[in-house]
Amino acid sequence: MMLKKRWIAMRAAAAVAAMMLLGPAGFAQPKTPTHAGMQVHGRADVSFTLKTGIADGKMVFIGRGGTIDGKVNPDLIVHEGEQVEVTLINGEGAEHDIVFPEFRATSPHVIGRGASVTISFHVRSAGSFEYFCDLPGHRDAGMEGHIKVELPTAGAAPEGVSISRDPTDVPPPIGDRAPTTLRVDLEAVERVGRLDTHTTYDFWTFNGKVPGPMLRVRVGDTVELHLENNKNDMMPHSIDLHAVNGTGGGAALTEVDPGEEKGFVFKALTPGLFVYHCATPMVANHISNGMYGLILVEPAGGLPKVDHEFYIMQGELYTNAPMGTSGLQEMNIDKLLDEHPDYFTFNGAVGALTTEHPLHSKVGDTVRIFFGVGGPNFTSSFHVIGQIFDRAWEDGAITSAPLTGVQTVSVPPGSAAMVEFSTKVPGKYTIVDHALSRLEKGLAGSLVVDGPEQPDIFRAVAPSNGEKH
Repeated sequence: MMLKKRWIAMRAAAAVAAMMLLGPAGFAQPKTPTHAGMQVHGRADVSFTLKTGIADGKMVFIGRGGTIDGKVNPDLIVHEGEQVEVTLINGEGAEHDIVFPEFRATSPHVIGRGASVTISFHVRSAGSFEYFCDLPGHRDAGMEGHIKVELPTAGAAPEGVSISRDPTDVPPPIGDRAPTTLRVDLEAVERVGRLDTHTTYDFWTFNGKVPGPMLRVRVGDTVELHLENNKNDMMPHSIDLHAVNGTGGGAALTEVDPGEEKGFVFKALTPGLFVYHCATPMVANHISNGMYGLILVEPAGGLPKVDHEFYIMQGELYTNAPMGTSGLQEMNIDKLLDEHPDYFTFNGAVGALTTEHPLHSKVGDTVRIFFGVGGPNFTSSFHVIGQIFDRAWEDGAITSAPLTGVQTVSVPPGSAAMVEFSTKVPGKYTIVDHALSRLEKGLAGSLVVDGPEQPDIFRAVAPSNGEKH
């Protein structure tokens, strides 16, 4: 009972802190503008929403969300070189559009009340430029504002400590050794960490990062696993490893209160790539907050050598305020149960694999990715834009014959896949879930490939000047 009261008090304090950081209205902020080197293919750098309406007897655009919320014909502040996304919502039922003439951007018309349209364009020069409704008489009636393009500036310092695990944090290969006995020590740690540039969240973790550490053993190994719950934590925690043959995957033997430690021993009987996670009720809550990871059970003789191994996991977070809201965010239980996440992430946070820990390779290198879905609810269609998986092992079944020449791998929550490919052409490649709406909710990574151009594989074509052959 005391533990529950402490947890409720902590949540109440978090709510007060969030409101103080959000301001009295608690409105969402627009996406933090992305600066040089941070762009993600397929996602705008900054987004705005405008709703048509009437103010002081005039037809106007009214800002929705963030710093423009409620403002009439608001100034839209962006930076030179950014890709801008503008959503127009019809608020009163008259026909409208929106035009940014200097950027050759014109929306389709929105006719019915509640109808909406989104346009996207690049801003390539600094200055102040007009936007307006181009229907006859509407601009004169008041529907005009300005988009102000500023010179790029250094990005604001992100808030909160990093909880994102570096994808290169992979244990060394087992190699060709005999089975042995290993000890694994894990710690459940609750910590406020960075979810987005100006957003923090009360994560629950294994060893302070999301995902938890990747564990690597050999088939036939005997593993003695110890789980300690940090004395400063508020909640009990446990661990269920899908690689374990035994009740609850070990959860029944590792339910630990703050300040306690418990353990169990298991024998790794089946080679494969398996998920582990906290299994303390509500299980979905503990998983969503960050308590998941992968354990690789290598076959006898180990895996073939590659140049790079990476560790990536996908998860969802359900917050009280919408994505992009500044300040400390709380978990929203209703959204969790209704399966309506505000964020999708790789390795725990927005930008974890783009701005903080992008993946790196060179032309001709071989790459292996250990990929898992913590979830707790959504299946991933794992895809690297511009790459083809030479081999893919679905469901973590690494001793099965691989699929070859694979574009996308489907990975359900609580499962994993191993993929291999070679990086043939230099460039920056975006890692996504091909359910691409999730790109707008933070789910993106970057693979940067260095090396000489490969024009025999991929090259631009010079303009034909209208001539066809």
